[in-house]
Amino acid sequence: MLKKFHASLLTGALIALASSAMADTKIGFVNTERIFRDAPPAMKAQKKLEKEFEKRTGELDRLDKQLKALQASLDKNGVTLAEADRRTKERELNDSFREFQRKKREYEEDLGQRRNEELASVLEQANRAIKSIADAEHYDIIFQEAVFASPRIDITEKVIKSLVDVPEKK
Repeated sequence: MLKKFHASLLTGALIALASSAMADTKIGFVNTERIFRDAPPAMKAQKKLEKEFEKRTGELDRLDKQLKALQASLDKNGVTLAEADRRTKERELNDSFREFQRKKREYEEDLGQRRNEELASVLEQANRAIKSIADAEHYDIIFQEAVFASPRIDITEKVIKSLVDVPEKK
């Protein structure tokens, strides 16, 4: 019984000690997803990617329309075509579909890689801004990932506003 009392007393003392240490700790939170969506460098990166991939997006759209037209034509006229002609058209459609899928896969891989490169640059800028805010406002720790963060400690808006002034590192 005395051991349980001492353990409870020790636990209480540790909790009190941790609470007093935490009282002086300044904590912040930054929503990285919101940075990637709303920060000026992120929006600039998105426009850059759209412009960079505009031609390939158009080509994929054109190929998709061609495939749909070929399929519609085959569906409409396939019954009246000779067996050999129908098989030729089906083979052309399948070949075109495989080519479309290959180009689409390459496009998605290239776009994903470029998006990751651009987001890495945005994250680097955001981290510099966060460090600057942490130094200026004497934060002890700033989290970028959390299951829950109180709006009271969320400094995302400050970071987004400061990113307007942060130059892109070359």
